[in-house]
Amino acid sequence: MSLDVKEKNQVRLVFLGAAGVGKTALIRRFLQDTFEPKYRRTVEELHSKDYDISGVKVTIEIMDTSGSYSFPAMRKLSIQSSDAFALVYAIDDPESLEAIKSLRDEILEVKEDKFTPIVVVGNKTDCEELRRVSSEDVLSTVELDWNNRFLEASAKANENVVEVFRELLQQANLPSRLSPALRRRRETFPTDTGSRPPMNKTNSCSIS
Repeated sequence: MSLDVKEKNQVRLVFLGAAGVGKTALIRRFLQDTFEPKYRRTVEELHSKDYDISGVKVTIEIMDTSGSYSFPAMRKLSIQSSDAFALVYAIDDPESLEAIKSLRDEILEVKEDKFTPIVVVGNKTDCEELRRVSSEDVLSTVELDWNNRFLEASAKANENVVEVFRELLQQANLPSRLSPALRRRRETFPTDTGSRPPMNKTNSCSIS
């Protein structure tokens, strides 16, 4: 296998956003199908997982970045080395939405490419009663003005988590032969049944 082909079978995704919006929770839900309600600060963690898809080994690297600490040089390096980006905010935190706007500007500046694959993720839809960010407004900005993809999700309720990663991988231009395997995601990704137990609205909101 040539080096060029080998490189195509490795993709790095990076999750960026303010502290406490649920970057780590989304990644953990995707990789382990678990949810940890207790918030733990992340400095930077790189997760790597190999998938055998149609006889082809594909390595997916997921970079979990800090929202609590300011490491501009580390963040710039993460941006330079990554193929697609998830910009995560919390639907109950308008300031976290502002944070992803500046992060997107930084990504475009570092990558020097206005067509860089970016997916904006509004996390914590399980906290709908505490919503302070309009999904319609974000959708308009992200898809019409930025020409990027927008999804809302909940790591806690396992809502749209697989879809977030599927969108990132599709935008990262994996070889076309991987497309059928993405459609059969239950063979390679954690099962997403689309159903979940009813939420306890009196105590449904936590750091997720």
